Amino acid sequence: MDRQRLIENLKRHEGIELKPYRDTVGKLTIGIGRNLDDVGITEGEAEFLLSNDIGVAEGEAHELFRRFDTYSDLRQEVLVNMMFNLGRPTLSRFNNMRAALLEDDFDRAADEMKDSRWFRQVGNRAKELVWQMRHDQVGTPDDWQEEG
Repeated sequence: MDRQRLIENLKRHEGIELKPYRDTVGKLTIGIGRNLDDVGITEGEAEFLLSNDIGVAEGEAHELFRRFDTYSDLRQEVLVNMMFNLGRPTLSRFNNMRAALLEDDFDRAADEMKDSRWFRQVGNRAKELVWQMRHDQVGTPDDWQEEG
């Protein structure tokens, strides 16, 4: 079998859709005929997508936080996690947090994270990230609760 020829034919027959759509029988579909309703994606495919999305979020965090490279690995992870969760347009509105980070004032940055709708909406995720920003440690769920 000529796999490359088959790929080209499937692309031509199915088309390439980069956003989900409903096919002719109403199945949620994406890419080149991937039936998400019946087939979904594999864990490996989900991790591949995640890896690509992390790369995008990290690049945007580098652009948004001028001193990004000077922060510890864990604090960088907090910022990339927030970028992944919120997207650049929303995270860019965290002006007070960004100002605190420019001064390496991580306690104030953590306080500004807490003083947001995001903190009230995402629950334990936010408590964990605030605690990590403040302490530059991973901590435990019991530790994170002090940020509540």
